[in-house]
Formats: sequence, structure tokens, C-alpha cells
Amino acid sequence: MSKNAKTSGGKKLSGLYTREDRTAAMTAADRKAQDAYAADYMGFLGAAKTERLAYAEAVRRIEKRGFKPLSSFRVLKPGDRVWRGYHGKTLFAAVIGSEKVSAGVRVVGGHTDAPRIDLKPVPVAEKGGIAYFDTHYYGGIKKFQWVAHPLAIHGVVCKKDGSTVGISVGDNPGDPVFMISDILPHFGKDQAKKPMSEAIAAENMDILAATTPGSGGESGGKDKVKENVLRILSERWGVEEEDLVSAELEAVPAGLPREMGLDRSMIIGYGQDDRVCAYAGLKALADLGKTPRKTAVVLLCDKEEIGSVGASGMDSTFFENSIAELVARQEPSAGDIAVRRALEASTMLSADVCAAADPIFPEADSPGNMARLNAGPCMIKYTGAGGKSGASDARPEFIARLRRIFDEAGVAWQAGELGRCEKGGGGTIAKFMAYYGMDVIDMGTPLLNMHAPWEGSSKFDCWMTYRAYGAFFADGHGK
Repeated sequence: MSKNAKTSGGKKLSGLYTREDRTAAMTAADRKAQDAYAADYMGFLGAAKTERLAYAEAVRRIEKRGFKPLSSFRVLKPGDRVWRGYHGKTLFAAVIGSEKVSAGVRVVGGHTDAPRIDLKPVPVAEKGGIAYFDTHYYGGIKKFQWVAHPLAIHGVVCKKDGSTVGISVGDNPGDPVFMISDILPHFGKDQAKKPMSEAIAAENMDILAATTPGSGGESGGKDKVKENVLRILSERWGVEEEDLVSAELEAVPAGLPREMGLDRSMIIGYGQDDRVCAYAGLKALADLGKTPRKTAVVLLCDKEEIGSVGASGMDSTFFENSIAELVARQEPSAGDIAVRRALEASTMLSADVCAAADPIFPEADSPGNMARLNAGPCMIKYTGAGGKSGASDARPEFIARLRRIFDEAGVAWQAGELGRCEKGGGGTIAKFMAYYGMDVIDMGTPLLNMHAPWEGSSKFDCWMTYRAYGAFFADGHGK
């Protein structure tokens, strides 16, 4: 964030850019608001361990704030609060503005999927008298971080009769947990010689499921432990082995988010990429105190961590269809051209996290251009990799307008990029939204340990991310 004036050699300088810890200037009221926000965010994060759970928790929260399914509205008027979902994973929520939707909307869009370990379609196997769940990892992970670590399993099993069974083991009081085993250091000399990326083979990331054998009656005396696992699944959830072919079961770190540090200034938790921004956007939308000029939209997508693919990912027509539904309820005879105009006239904050500079690893830092903890959310003009490959590269006119919005609202913010040239980089949903011609920039909370089982954030940065999104929604000027 820029300061109005500084001095250098006796000469007054204005508009210098600084990136600094902003927490020292907080008032007692600020700290109280920040801590209340952080506590509620941790509650959301603990309930949102998968994208399906995040969707359900998000809908529960916004419906308490007056949002109703879009399908229940024939006509939309300013101030209406609506939501629309898809596949129980992707969510579109909006507060209708005083201007027509066809004049453009303001979008805060992120994702609620996170790196994890998925069970394969035929997951139960027995080796050496131990039953395992066979797995396939999801998203960009360091495989070695996920072994010898307590895991929970959440998900659904969809049966041929059309019913769906929810499964959740490992995060409830008294639950058992699971684990992927690793070789002990005494026997791991060959493993230690391998590169970190090869130390743990993906096909060996099998989850320990059970060791107690069954009777052997069903298996003919073979795979008795597997038989016992299948018996438990059948007795507890009514699930047969074939039903697992149509299941979506995800292994995630067991345990709830916690405050981190002696000063309790940070949060440690699984899935903060990108549920920290998802929560900030939802709360900013729900907390809008008056009808905005531009319709305010929060978009929470699935599949970002594997390229935004599929019907529930950003590289689909869900957002476009949702805007069309809004336009049709305001201007029934407007036609497709009104939808296209709405998309092109819109603006968006791609609400995704960024890497916080870690002093332990300065070799990854882009000097002067990395986000710092306690300096607020980071605007990233471009993501991509190498020569900005895969980036949308926001135009400076849009960035200048955002600077004014945030500075006028007293929001602490910073600018940066994703690491040192040709070493860092990454992708978000920004390029998929820029496809429509709208102005888009990435802006989200800095994280430590991104994509690790446990990620770290600053309470101050989380709170300022929420305030930034709220200021963006509420601004009464410009596009």
C-alpha cells in the first residue's frame, strides 16, 4: 500500500510504495473485529474439509443471511439475495444491484477444492495381512508430506437405487483415523538417496484401513482382512464393494484448524488454499449493508487444482448460464446479446491465495515482489509460469481503479507475484473469466506451506482480504 508522503535527503516524496507489517497500527476495536472474524473463519474451515462439505456449509450460512434459491424468483429486484448451485460443489451467490445485470456485475471468484488423496474406484485391497485403500492423489502435492500423518476420510457413495450415502470418519469425537505408512530411517537408506519427488511412489500411497481378519466365509479363506473391511462398510453404511465404483471419497488431514504462534496471530489449517478466500468473499457478500450499484456476485468453483476442468469447474458454462438466468429475470426479451454485454462489462477479483515470502527459503523469493505476512491481501497482475504462460495479465487501468477503492476504504493491500522468474508460477481461474472480456486480477491471502497438509495464514491478512472484497462490492463508481 502506498503512503501519502515520505522524505528522502530532505526532499518530500509522495506516493512511495511500501510493503510492511500493518498490525502495529491496529486499534483495540480493529483487533477485536479481526479476532472475531478469524474465529468464525476457522469454524467454516473446519466444516469445509472437502468441496462438497464447503458447498453445504456455504449454502447453510448464506441462507441464514437471507439468500434464497434463484429458482424461487420469477422477477429480480434490487436488493434480492439469490444463490444457484451445481452438482453440490459449485456455488453462485448474488446480491442484485440497483443497475441492471446487463450493465455488468462485480465478481469475487475462487475455488473450494484443495489438494488431497482420493480413493480409487476399486479401493479395497489386502497385502500381507493388512487391508489398504488404494489411492490416487489430487492436485499438486509433495507426496512425502502426506505419509505418517493422521488422515480423515469424507465423501459420498452413490448407489444404483439413486440413494446417496455420506461417509465421514476421522474428524468426529471418538473416530479412528487413517495413515499412509513410511519406511523407518533405519531401513530407508535407499529412499534417502532419491530426489524428494521420487522418495514416495504414488502407487505406494495406500491408506492403512484394517488388520483384523473376517471369518473367511465370503472370501473362501483368502483376503480375510479385506472381507472384514467390506463387512464394516456394509453394516455401518449399507455399502457394497461395487458401490465404491460410484463413490467420491477423499482423504484429508484429520483435525481442526488452530491458532498458531505464542501471540495467536496466525491460523494453521488444511485447505486454506482456497477456502480462506472463499469464506472472505461469502462473508463480504452477506455483510453488504445496502443495495450495491452493481450486482455483487460470489462464485465458488470446483476442480481448480487440476485445471478447472469438468462440469463443476470454471472451464464450463456454469457462470455464463447463471448470468443468463439473472438477465432473464430482469429483461425477459433481452436475448443473448444482453448476456454477452453483461459478461464483457463485468469486473472480477480472482479470489485465490498467493505464496507468502518465507525467510527460510529466500532462493524462491522475487526480491521486492513477494507477498509478506501481515501486509494484507496481495494483488497479482499475472500468474502463469516462465514467460507469463497461462496468465491473463491484468491491464493497468483496472489496477489503478482498485488502488483507489482499497485506499479510500482503508484496506491494507500489497502487490507481488508468484516467486522468482522461471522458478515460481501457478494458475487460477482468472484466465477463464478474462475469456469473456471482463477485467480480472488475482487478489488473495498470502499463505505459508501452500498445498501442504497444513497451511499457515495471518489473521490480519485474512481479515483484510474480507475487507478488500467488501470494498470492491460496495464501490459506487466506475465499471
